[in-house]
Amino acid sequence: MSGTLYLVPTPIGNLGDISQRMADTLEQVDFIAAEDTRVTVKLLNHLGIKKPMTAYHRHNLDTAGPAVLNRLLAGESCALVTDAGTPAISDPGEDLVALCAGAGVQVCAIPGPCALSTALSVAGLPTARFTFEGFLPQNKKNRRARLEALREEERTMVFYEAPHKLSATLEELAQVLGADRRAVLCRELTKLHEEILRTTLGELAAEYRQREPRGEFVLVVEGAPPQEEEQADLDGALARVEALRAQGLSLKQASAQAAAEFGCRRRELYDLTVGKR
Repeated sequence: MSGTLYLVPTPIGNLGDISQRMADTLEQVDFIAAEDTRVTVKLLNHLGIKKPMTAYHRHNLDTAGPAVLNRLLAGESCALVTDAGTPAISDPGEDLVALCAGAGVQVCAIPGPCALSTALSVAGLPTARFTFEGFLPQNKKNRRARLEALREEERTMVFYEAPHKLSATLEELAQVLGADRRAVLCRELTKLHEEILRTTLGELAAEYRQREPRGEFVLVVEGAPPQEEEQADLDGALARVEALRAQGLSLKQASAQAAAEFGCRRRELYDLTVGKR
């Protein structure tokens, strides 16, 4: 019988965010697959846990993934951890989860810290519908194309960004989405120097022309205003109904065709036409 892959979140800055279930899972598994074993060993030392570890990250996933899977198929249990946050969210852990799912290995997600949900909840922007964009493409052409595709996106957007790219990203977002678009920049979430800046893309771009970006950043951007639906041309549609009836169509047929042509409701055209009699 195969073992279980546990997705164990780790604190994104505050060690107090470790839950008992997270600690218990790390204690109980046979081994840990870590993004950086040097980072994870510090967490394990804090918890007083000693556990075998293997490296699993974006540079070795082609070999490390199958190796972890083979151990799981042999009956061992594994905890997958990243340096900070929830595994498999904008993270190569998604590849390992896919491998396990394809091989019929059970995957169990432990709830815990995630920069995405933390930033979204504190931003003060609409959260009923949102889109997570993660890190934008590094290639300038591809990044611009992605931003252009988001120009009319009505949902709140969430981005991750590295400090050395933040200034350029803010400038480009302000150019494409509009300098007056509301945005919230979350820096060093849950850490001692946590900072939440609620302003506009234009103001954020101006701020970071003068300020060196330091720390970890999550950017939450307001969606585009809903596009106003064009009002159906009822007068034109009614005139079209009469024209079609003059051509020999029944009222029902004429209403259906005019409704399709003018974007109206067939029943409304039918009732309005009858009401004119």
